[in-house]
Parts: sequence; C-alpha cells; structure tokens
Amino acid sequence: MACGAAMAQQPEALFYLIGMQKSVNSFVAHVDKVGLLVPTWYGVDSQGLVNGGPNQYVLDIATQHRVPVEPIISMSSGRDGFHTLLHDEVAKQHMIESMLQQAQQYRYAGFQFDFESISWTDRDAFTLLVKQTAEALHKHGFKLSIAMVPNAPGHAGQGRFSKWMWQYWRGVYDLAALGKYADLICLMTYDQHTRWTAPGPVDGLPWMLEQLKYALTLVPRQKLSLGIALYGYHWYTGNPVRDDGSEASNIQASYIDADESFPLAQEQHADVQWDSVDHESWYYFYRDDMREWVFRPDARSFADRYALVKQYDLEGFCAWVIGAEDPKVWDELPVVQR
Repeated sequence: MACGAAMAQQPEALFYLIGMQKSVNSFVAHVDKVGLLVPTWYGVDSQGLVNGGPNQYVLDIATQHRVPVEPIISMSSGRDGFHTLLHDEVAKQHMIESMLQQAQQYRYAGFQFDFESISWTDRDAFTLLVKQTAEALHKHGFKLSIAMVPNAPGHAGQGRFSKWMWQYWRGVYDLAALGKYADLICLMTYDQHTRWTAPGPVDGLPWMLEQLKYALTLVPRQKLSLGIALYGYHWYTGNPVRDDGSEASNIQASYIDADESFPLAQEQHADVQWDSVDHESWYYFYRDDMREWVFRPDARSFADRYALVKQYDLEGFCAWVIGAEDPKVWDELPVVQR
C-alpha cells in the first residue's frame, strides 16, 4: 500500500508563460517542477491568419528537460473579428492548417484555445470550432486544451454586472460539449474581483469551490484543471480628469506581482492580513489620505488551492502566470517525474 501511495500520480502542474523576462527567468529556474508549459505565443485574426512563434530559448530549455509545450492561440482582432472567424469555414481551415504546421515544426504537444470576451450568441459556433480543431489535431497526435471563464450557476444571474459577464464572458462556453471534444479544460478560477469591480479576493476559496463543483457536474475530473492566480490586484484612486478634459469617477485596479506587492507592504508599513474565509492575503494603506487596497495570493493561499486539486482528484492546476508568484510557492511542489 505504501508503494502504491508513493506511485500515485501528482496533479499536472500547468504554468502559463508570457513575454516578460521575469516569466522566462522563473521558468528556467523551476523547470523541473513544471509539468506543462503554456506560453502566449500565437494569435489569429478574422481571416484565420495565425501569427506568432516560439521563444527559441524557452523552447530549447523545455525540450532539454522534456517539458511538453502547448502554446496559447488567442484572438487578435477583437470580439467582432472573432465572430467573423467563427462563421467563415475557409478562415477556420486556414487557422487549423497553420496550427498543425507549427505543431509539427516545433514539436508541440498541442495548442490551447484562450478565446475570451465572446458574445454568448456565438456559443454553438465556438463549440463547432473546438470540435473541428480537436478532430484535426487528434488525427496528427496533438492535443487541444481550452482556457475558459468559469460560468456557474449556468445562467445570467440577477444583477447587471452578472448579466454583462454572461453576455460576453461566461455564456459562450458550453462546458459539457467542450469537455467532450477537448483534452483538457483549464477553468480560469481567478479574477473574481478585477478592475471592473470593487476590491476583493482575486480567487476566493468559496467562489472557486462553487465554480469547481458546477464544472464537475459537466466535465470528468480527469479533464479538469483548476485555475490558480499567482498575481494580485492593487486598487487605488486614479486621475478624475479624462484626456478630453471631462471629469468622472476613476477607480483604478492594476495587476501587482509578488515582487512588487511584498515590498509595497513593507514600504507602507501595512498590516498584512489573512482572510480565513477566502484564504487570501490582503492589506491596505493610506496615500494622500485615501485608502489603497492590495489583494495578493501567496504561498499559503497557493497551498490551500493545491490541496483542493488533490482533494477532488483533478487532472491538475493551471497557474497564471509564472514569474508573478511568491517564491515560496515552489516549496509546495514536487519535482515532476517524466
């Protein structure tokens, strides 16, 4: 029994990588604890033209350490452009052919779709694109994963913000169908609170659990990866004077990574607090007599979310974004057995 427990498969540690140097540096430093690398290397326009390519240095490091790579492909032409792509069979075929060519040339494991801000009315068209792409990739031995905005409770909800989120962020994802065609669903259980909202946790644990339980009613746990935020948000009062000279309320919220949020707390002598409900660290301080808020996932919050992945026996987790993390996060993860 002890041997069997020791041989139990660890959750897949999927990390997203962006073009910032600190993201590359963190990947290189911790490559042996990365199970799957998903870099933001490709975009596609309304005509199906795929643009982008690998960071050859990163790809070489991944190859040397046998880390599979599934680059993101995202839209580069906005919501209307993506709508055009979805309803153009020739354009879709152009995109798929380009994906296959790049996967073969660079020996990727596959691709990840990261299409967001899509109208709910394109739900069936998006599902069809996933089906067509997955079938084409599978014929050549490649995988397709999908990053999707979590969409519990499965409808638009009550408030106007919830309605807007369903219209353009949540409603397009037919979770059951996507789980059928794709190899993996990366549930983006972060950005619970953002620049669009009042201050609050980036990914409060009760909210994450609600989204996870809903997703598990539609997708097998072996195909589900739980999104974990490594970044934080900093809320503050912005310039009330717009570029055109008009005036309006301007509450700002910007991304803040651990290499900034930890020193800022020290600089401002802030009392960093732990939310025992949401399982996330936060603090506030005053500047120009106004309160500023910072919510910052750290190693403690990561450990609690990683425990959730194990508790529900999920395929793994998907962390946005490598380089943003509290360095102590890496103490929570084992070396990947390849």
